[in-house]
Amino acid sequence: MFFARLAFPADFDGWRQAARTALALGIPPEEMSFVVGDAAPGLFAEPLRDALADAVQPTVSKAFPDLARKLVCHANADRFVFAYRLLWRLQTERKLLEISSDLDVLRATAMEKAVRRDSHKMKAFVRFREVEDGEGGMHYVAWFEPFHHVVELTAPFFARRFTGMVWTILTPERSAHWDGSDLTFLPGATKDMRPEGDDVEALWLTYYASIFNPARLKVKAMQAEMPKKYWANMPETALIRPLIEGAEAASRRMLATAPTLPRFSHQRRQERERMAKATHDEPNLDLENGADDARPDSIAAARKQARHCKACPLWEPATQTVFGEGPQDAPVIFVGEQPGDQEDLAGQPFVGPAGQVFDQALAAAGIDRRQAYVTNAVKHFKFVPRGKRRIHQKPNMGEIKVCRWWLDLERELVKPKLIVALGATAAQALLGKAVTIRDTRSRLIDLDDATKLLVTVHPSYILRLPDKAAQARESEAFNADMAMVLHILPELAMAV
Repeated sequence: MFFARLAFPADFDGWRQAARTALALGIPPEEMSFVVGDAAPGLFAEPLRDALADAVQPTVSKAFPDLARKLVCHANADRFVFAYRLLWRLQTERKLLEISSDLDVLRATAMEKAVRRDSHKMKAFVRFREVEDGEGGMHYVAWFEPFHHVVELTAPFFARRFTGMVWTILTPERSAHWDGSDLTFLPGATKDMRPEGDDVEALWLTYYASIFNPARLKVKAMQAEMPKKYWANMPETALIRPLIEGAEAASRRMLATAPTLPRFSHQRRQERERMAKATHDEPNLDLENGADDARPDSIAAARKQARHCKACPLWEPATQTVFGEGPQDAPVIFVGEQPGDQEDLAGQPFVGPAGQVFDQALAAAGIDRRQAYVTNAVKHFKFVPRGKRRIHQKPNMGEIKVCRWWLDLERELVKPKLIVALGATAAQALLGKAVTIRDTRSRLIDLDDATKLLVTVHPSYILRLPDKAAQARESEAFNADMAMVLHILPELAMAV
């Protein structure tokens, strides 16, 4: 009986070298064993001898090395011997891996699938938390408990995905560390070494709760994809129970407020005729021809008239017009791009996920939203139906220009000292030309003699960022822009 010593539980390179040596020495699988680290070998086992320098190297199919790499990551105690048995058989059974009914092949396929699944779970369920490194920098640390030995297999994915971060993934068996240039592996850790929560988690939880779809909830399927083993290390799992408990009521609300999709032509014609009869005493503003004989003299009148705006095709599929909201004497107007799905249903601007991020930034800056006027450059929700969902579409230049009439009217009636453009579309609508956030952000621009413009990102941009570190940076910058609003409003008021 012979044994080979391996450095760590998924030491593929060590296994490969030992397997080649054992094969060259003609040692059959039943006489071969592998031990990891300082573990004791069998009582009568002796160390594997070196093979002759001119020993014949084994030959295998192209598929075997990748298969063997995953087999040695499996949690089974005999994984190394089993992988060696496959290598042994392949020397005489060249097409062994093509025989799907072979018991060894069936077992190898199942083991490889389990390892791939565990690696996928690690990619999906690792949650980094931000901690200080003691030198003024930030270090991102995560705790994860895999079923199999997949740390070496999966860590390169995180190195590619989070190249600009310094991070460490702690697991009970092995830990991975990325310093921004090199990936190294360290001994395992204990649960008491895992980090606590950080400030970014509040933003992530807000986003997670807002995208939860109760109508598509299948608890058993969710638990199959996200086993409870991982829940303790994922901040969003604290929301799962209350979200599940409220799913039935939320589903009823969604059905009651289902979006209005385009009607057939005769139904649209009937609706237009009904609206014309019901509103015969209200002016129907012909925006396309620039008529202004019925120009409203208050925000309330403008909102009432905008309900029937048909100046562009966006009115047809949308549920309703989403006009601006806030006091008519507000010192500042916040302008977004267009309503989203939840805004279209509610008839109010910034009430969806982006609106929650917006509200948090205002609160952090000390701005009372009730004292501001909030609106959008385009007043109808532009989307593409996809199944039961409505997918946001960016408004084009023509739609922005047509809706500019309403935005100019809001400016004229509110007479703000400052307008804040949330995103490039809003800035384009206000300036009349395409601009980039990079070139215009966080600096005051003269719109006219009495009004300044401040450009920043749209809150939805923060939600779309791929990782927590980027979200944290952009949230901080967005909060700083909101603080700038509070700082400059008194100066603008005194300048008048």
